[in-house]
Amino acid sequence: MTILHSTQEDLDSIFKIYDDATEYQKKQTINYWKGFERSLVKKEIDEKRQYKIMADDEIACVFVINYDDPLIWKERNADPSIYIHRIATNPAFRGSSFVKQIVEWAKGHAKETGKEFIRMDTTSGNDKLNNYYFNCGFADKGIAQIGFDEELPVHYRGGSVNLFEIKL
Repeated sequence: MTILHSTQEDLDSIFKIYDDATEYQKKQTINYWKGFERSLVKKEIDEKRQYKIMADDEIACVFVINYDDPLIWKERNADPSIYIHRIATNPAFRGSSFVKQIVEWAKGHAKETGKEFIRMDTTSGNDKLNNYYFNCGFADKGIAQIGFDEELPVHYRGGSVNLFEIKL
């Protein structure tokens, strides 16, 4: 298992993984991803914030990091943090505990970049996923109500999210 920066050549594979993840979400909960703009993912790749986990010469999982997230974390965004978003696993690798591996990677990356927190969020109401995040070492930081800001992906707008955090 290797974590690498995603490349523009990975775009089709990334979107296939996102599509598969969305279909899986639809079977698990009423809150699921509503799609992402290719231009957003291209920008994340150019900014070296989109990552892939490689296993058996295949993209097994993808995720994105940010260093601020004011629309979700509001005043707590001032804390030096790394934010993990859009973890999606290739169905052939489901059950591989990639979040735990991402957390270990993020701990090192956060320390290298002077961050004190690793944070995540997920739409409210998915107890199974929430419990998985607890098992990965995250603490519950409550529920945030999200506005209709157009900068947010559609699935966030006007909803609520569970907030999770690991203090380093």
